[in-house]
Amino acid sequence: MSTQNQQSTTEDLTLVQAVRDGLYGEMERSEDVIVMGEDVGKNGGVFRATEGLYDEFGGDRVIDTPLAESGIVGTAIGMAAYGLRPVPEIQFMGFIYPAFDQIVSHAARIRTRSRGRFSCPMVVRAPYGGGIRAPEHHSESKEAFFVHEPGLKVVVPSTPTDAKGLLASAIRDPDPVVFLEPKLIYRAFREEVAEDTYTTPLGEAAIRREGSDVSVFTWGAMAYRTLEAAEELAGEIDVEVVDLRTLSPLDTDTIVESFKKTGRGAVVHEAPKTGGLAGEITATIQEEALLYQEAPIKRITGFDTPFPLYALEDYYLPEPTRIADGIRDVVNF
Repeated sequence: MSTQNQQSTTEDLTLVQAVRDGLYGEMERSEDVIVMGEDVGKNGGVFRATEGLYDEFGGDRVIDTPLAESGIVGTAIGMAAYGLRPVPEIQFMGFIYPAFDQIVSHAARIRTRSRGRFSCPMVVRAPYGGGIRAPEHHSESKEAFFVHEPGLKVVVPSTPTDAKGLLASAIRDPDPVVFLEPKLIYRAFREEVAEDTYTTPLGEAAIRREGSDVSVFTWGAMAYRTLEAAEELAGEIDVEVVDLRTLSPLDTDTIVESFKKTGRGAVVHEAPKTGGLAGEITATIQEEALLYQEAPIKRITGFDTPFPLYALEDYYLPEPTRIADGIRDVVNF
């Protein structure tokens, strides 16, 4: 196994290709890893994230399931309790709600319920977020639902390198992980990714851009757009961009230290504002670094409405200009 500091041979991958590469590496490493979901087998998944896995590992380990999310996750929980490491795919995050009871009432509680005798080493993968002109229920960003549930880890990669490394860590984790893949950037850019298997630790944020004037906390596709906004502001405002990567457990140390350095902050996410993670991050800063604060913390988010259809999609999602305007508000307060 390689670590990210020991990478040698690389390949140029998109984020969705890196997900596929991560699945392949973990399936090759352990026969306990099982991929399952709607159309993940012969068809390779709706976004081709599992393309080729059926041919390589066969129908016993890459399982096409009925269109029944509760059944998919419930079956995976049984597999995990038995000792396997299933990776069920929910085709879009907006379809995860029928499986919500299985995830929060069973997967998240097995370790506590059994007083540690059983665990649930399972990764629920789901493409999430907007920006691809999809119909209703295909563009949801409801990560806060799962962050609120003790016993679950919640991971959102924003680069191909992280997608592969974080997925490997999630699959090897002894407890359930909800792994949300921002489909807006599935094929938006490429990156050199190590060919060897490696892991990226869960629970550690990454500082994507150093800055001194304001700290902006974000994840997923919004990390990419926030970096664009930071470049737009270069020469005017020195923006530090912190990509949280893991939303539960949250890397509060990195959040607080970044805020102490700049004294100003903003949070960018595409989920609705009310009850979103921006409120939790803001409260954490208030509790841990209030005396360093020089201005109110800005929440730059989606709106408190159902995700709109095509005509309003670009308006709903934070885009670089709106993010840049929000950052200016913080700095010029």
